Amino acid sequence: MGLAVIGCQQGAQKAAQAGPGMQAMPVKTVAVSLQPVAQSSEYMATIKSRRTATILPQVSGLLTKILVHSGDHVKAGQMLMEIDPRQQQATVASQGATERQKKALFDFDTIELDRQKKLFAAGVTSRDALDQAQQAYDNAKADYEAALQTRNMQEETLGYYSIRAPFDGVVGDIPVHLGDYVSPLVSPSTVLTTVDQPGDLEAYIYIPTERSSEARIGLDVELFDTSGKLLQKSRIDFLSPQVDPNLQGILAKAPVHPTPDIMRNAQLIKARVIWSTRPMAVVPVLAVTRQGGQSFVYVAQKQPNGNFVATQTPVTLGDTVGNSYSITAGLNAGDQVVVSSTQFLVNGMPVSPIPG
Repeated sequence: MGLAVIGCQQGAQKAAQAGPGMQAMPVKTVAVSLQPVAQSSEYMATIKSRRTATILPQVSGLLTKILVHSGDHVKAGQMLMEIDPRQQQATVASQGATERQKKALFDFDTIELDRQKKLFAAGVTSRDALDQAQQAYDNAKADYEAALQTRNMQEETLGYYSIRAPFDGVVGDIPVHLGDYVSPLVSPSTVLTTVDQPGDLEAYIYIPTERSSEARIGLDVELFDTSGKLLQKSRIDFLSPQVDPNLQGILAKAPVHPTPDIMRNAQLIKARVIWSTRPMAVVPVLAVTRQGGQSFVYVAQKQPNGNFVATQTPVTLGDTVGNSYSITAGLNAGDQVVVSSTQFLVNGMPVSPIPG
């Protein structure tokens, strides 16, 4: 870079020496001004529903029905899938029969206890007979209540064979197929599908740990699609207190309003986190040229004889601001930057500035 600057200075000296014999080229110029420029970083972000349910099997068995497709809108309680319930239905039926048997014995012992109480009160039977009747009644009651609870539990388990939507929402990917064996006992558990509640979304942004000290709730966030189109603006409303060990970043969340461009859970977009705003020199994009990996602008500099020459000035570019570049180094406020015919200029060439 030092050689480039020296070359620029030598070219300016040669042009100044040749000055009177060279025709000045008319060029448009703009005065460098300081404008507020956002200091930002861009990250990939994932759109997620604030309310989403991952549907996992609660029982083991073969999938016999899949009643929905990915993208379907479902109501709370609507049946999504069915795991083969026949074995559990047989268990419920068997337990129901056991319960009825226990109930019949309980009813008999209830009547017998009442009869023994009357006989004992009349002095016909002994205390021992009454105690035996009481013990038989207590045992029958306990057996019946246990059978009743077991039957209720088996019926509740039977309900798990019907997979239902937990709330109104949209069905996500369905990675399983009819005939697949699913079980909660395997690790990781088989994901049957997801249900996402539309209309309440947020962007998940992972901020690198080296910028964690700058992250705070309330920072402005601009959301873009993959082509760079601004979708909407938001603000960080959540910061995780922990670092994600896999991504080595801190999770930040920003609320998102659903639009035709942002509707799907797990959609990838770009998020620009704005850390601060400070005044910086700004020049039009057309004023910047590149040579050997270095960015330059031409500055119309006034010579002692009152004429102007184009001085090739190396600059360090910052973020784009609309159709302009912010300049982090190389220019000062008030510099006259050439914005036309830059492809015809050489360092030290006489120019005739036309303020833009």
